[in-house]
Amino acid sequence: MLLLSLGSGLLLLVAGGDALVRGAASLAARWGVSPLLIGLTVVGFGTSTPELVTSLQAAFAGAPGVAVGNVVGSNVANALLILGIAAVAMPFAVDRAAFRRDGTMLALATLAGAAVVLSGGLSRGLGLMLLAGLALYLWTAWRGERDAPQAAGDVPGPLLRAVVLTVAGIAATVLGARLLVGGATGLAQAWGVSEAVIGLTVVAVGTSLPELVTSLVAAVKRQGAMAFGNVVGSNVFNLLGILGATAVVVPIPVPPEIASRDVWVMLAATVALVVVAVTGWRVRRGEGVALLAAYGGYMAWLAMG
Repeated sequence: MLLLSLGSGLLLLVAGGDALVRGAASLAARWGVSPLLIGLTVVGFGTSTPELVTSLQAAFAGAPGVAVGNVVGSNVANALLILGIAAVAMPFAVDRAAFRRDGTMLALATLAGAAVVLSGGLSRGLGLMLLAGLALYLWTAWRGERDAPQAAGDVPGPLLRAVVLTVAGIAATVLGARLLVGGATGLAQAWGVSEAVIGLTVVAVGTSLPELVTSLVAAVKRQGAMAFGNVVGSNVFNLLGILGATAVVVPIPVPPEIASRDVWVMLAATVALVVVAVTGWRVRRGEGVALLAAYGGYMAWLAMG
């Protein structure tokens, strides 16, 4: 059963990622907006569903470390692991004008999220402020691109087909991630691997699997803007949407170890993302390898701690 869960999860992730990218690209063409904006919103927020569910469930269960650590850890994985893999698979260009807006928002969201974590607790007031920031960003981004010209060669298919592909892709990647994490966790426990190692590897990366597969598929299909937008959008949504929603629903304290260590790694990972984006406005293979090496170092640090 564990192997069946692993196989089914992997199959759903691959099929869902392909459907999501094709549906999202069609929506971008039909609505006359850039693939980056669709990556930031529909794809980025949709693939963050596992993080949202995990953080809310952890908050209700009285596990603030999981609720906050899930967001911080996912942002580190997105910036280093997922962007790194996508760049190694297929280097891609970064839209300079769009990144000035979205990169600035990512930096502001990261600083706001770090400030909330360092404050020692997630209160309803802070949560409402984070959600308001997310709403303002979405409105600004949509207004800035609603009149963007349709990309050459993009032929918008039927709207219903695009919507079905997008929604089905999100559902399949989320379900696939859940099956894969469940199977991998069961196998690790059967092999005598400690819960700490399972949590730092399987579960931490597991909630980011939809972003990983979607960004990888988008990069291979030469939809680099969507792959990059997925990472940026997921990180913005994690900080403003998930932390904000969690704080509004169930105010929780922030474990001191996250404030003293992991939030600083998140800040450094965001700086690394910005640096590789603005150097030549292209994310290259060598930069992807460097990002992956940094993530491997972080995992080793956690394991030794």
